[in-house]
Amino acid sequence: MSSSSVAESSGWSVERIGVPESPDAQGAPDFRAFHELDVAHHVKLWGDLDRCATLAEAVLFWQGNEYEERHVFLARLDGVVVGRGTLTLPLSENTTTAGVDVLVDAAYRRRGFGSKILAVLEDLARERGRVSFDAFVSEPIGLLVPGAGLLEAKSGTGGVPLDTASTGFAIHHGYSLEQVETNSTLPLPVGEALLQELEGEAATRATGYSVIGWQDRCPDELVDVFARLKSLMSTEVPIAGLGWEGEEWDANRVRVEESTWLAGGVSFTAAVARHDATGELAAYTVLTHREATPGMVYQEDTLVAPGHRGHRLGMLVKIANLRRVHQLWPAATSVMTWNANENRHMLAINIALGFKPSGFDGEWQKRLG
Repeated sequence: MSSSSVAESSGWSVERIGVPESPDAQGAPDFRAFHELDVAHHVKLWGDLDRCATLAEAVLFWQGNEYEERHVFLARLDGVVVGRGTLTLPLSENTTTAGVDVLVDAAYRRRGFGSKILAVLEDLARERGRVSFDAFVSEPIGLLVPGAGLLEAKSGTGGVPLDTASTGFAIHHGYSLEQVETNSTLPLPVGEALLQELEGEAATRATGYSVIGWQDRCPDELVDVFARLKSLMSTEVPIAGLGWEGEEWDANRVRVEESTWLAGGVSFTAAVARHDATGELAAYTVLTHREATPGMVYQEDTLVAPGHRGHRLGMLVKIANLRRVHQLWPAATSVMTWNANENRHMLAINIALGFKPSGFDGEWQKRLG
């Protein structure tokens, strides 16, 4: 996609930019500037890049795929880059929704540039028939000061500080806080004594199930049943009032996700619980790792299918994957995960394993009409 100006006036412009074809982004100064804004933001907010995509990952993600169209934008003032925006448009499900994100360089905030970028994103989304806009804001747990004012999520569980710039910006533009997720971190290695204790307790409830796993590619003989299990991830986890439709996963969609991860320098390991009598996959969990941040492992999806709950399968698959971490990624020193605050069962598993809160995500939504 070639660059195209979306909005421009009196030295100010918001320009949709092209995404490089190659993950190394050579010869793509606009995209590199787009990514560097994200890097600077993460360093300032978190003090590290543990939560920031690498350049290669960003290139591959923002290229989009057959399931989601993705666009990136740069904002300039008199030729100087001052901010960026992103717009995601689901193509298979949730085709009346759009994902929006705005980031303004720290030196140019409080001057209305964020509002101008957001207006461009929302206008383009409306042109594509989108009537619901979603946005996510991640911030350090230290901002949740005891006794300070909170805006409570519509889910009824958790909230975000009333006095932060992100909260004020979202409210000003008509967004409502639907849900809050807790971002937690687990130091590695986890003591084997603790793992054995938790595994022993879980195993007494999990007779009739076997835990198996794979690295980087789901076996061909399992990919169809694994895809069916992944389809449940969008409907069987708490989504508060976000109103998302369930995603339909098949073998191709699994392979697209796997190939995108690997091409971006991301390796992964999956652990699943299989029901011995039927061969049905009853639970799964996935960990990913980036060589660019060798000390950090990322907890992706964890799900237990509705018909198989109550057997401690979530704990069993998580323990199986944690045991693989030392062998696969010996430099890893911690695991990071995210859970909706109302997902008490999964939070309880994580707390038992030793996860501690390190951040929170506000999940915002604006509906037209």
